[in-house]
Amino acid sequence: MRASYTAGVVVTLLEEGIEFADVYGISAGSSHAGNFVSRDKWRARASFVEFFETPGAAGWGGFLLGRGYFNAEYIYNKACLPGEALPFDFGTFTENPARIHIEAYERDTGRSVCWGKDDMKTMQDLMNRARASSTMPVFMRPIEFDGHVYLDGGISDSRGILLERAKKDGYKKFFIVLTQPAGYRKTSSKHPAFIKALCGRHKNVAERMLERHGYYNAILDEIDALEKDGNACVFRPRVMLAKNTTLDMGILKENYALGYAQAREELSAWRDFLRT
Repeated sequence: MRASYTAGVVVTLLEEGIEFADVYGISAGSSHAGNFVSRDKWRARASFVEFFETPGAAGWGGFLLGRGYFNAEYIYNKACLPGEALPFDFGTFTENPARIHIEAYERDTGRSVCWGKDDMKTMQDLMNRARASSTMPVFMRPIEFDGHVYLDGGISDSRGILLERAKKDGYKKFFIVLTQPAGYRKTSSKHPAFIKALCGRHKNVAERMLERHGYYNAILDEIDALEKDGNACVFRPRVMLAKNTTLDMGILKENYALGYAQAREELSAWRDFLRT
């Protein structure tokens, strides 16, 4: 739900007609990527703000009933349909020439999988992959399709930031949107035994979760260096009111407003960077 802040970036880019040939999204960022490619300003905001007023979308009640704290099946596979709470414009998504890249972690093999438009022939193909990339362990039920079970891209090889993937595609300059403020670094888990117990026989998942902070911090160090050298334009929240699990509508609306205001303030700097 920290993406309620960065939704303001997506809306600003769309309002200003700023486009990219390649759009990379992972975890909650996969929804941002889909909404950006479908050029849907309303959905970019609603996906992380007003939508969570919808009964049954999220909460501890659903968690106790086995649907997960976030009801992923409803959020990704039903709400996107015409006439539902969060309809998705798959026609515009398909017609947009921009390429999209979404990554998730294959639970049983330990393999990271990155999907593009060729893997998204239908809206449900796209939604399954966005859901897979966003499946927070414990808080969301894993999704299975094509014979594999998938978990959040935050524990994939990219550790939540698809910088290396973009580099492999030949890019040397990057527009990067983060959901943590400047100077943030992830710390190691204080309860490794608890995480191992939660993951059960999936020891590879526990290992990924426990080692993630080191790899993630290394990527942040690289981003800092790219920015210093003028090869990255980085959006970092000045303040973050929401946590991953925040559902308070007042907080989400204020978080979005702060992100949108910051995006508008930084717009001229973005344009200067994108012109170089």
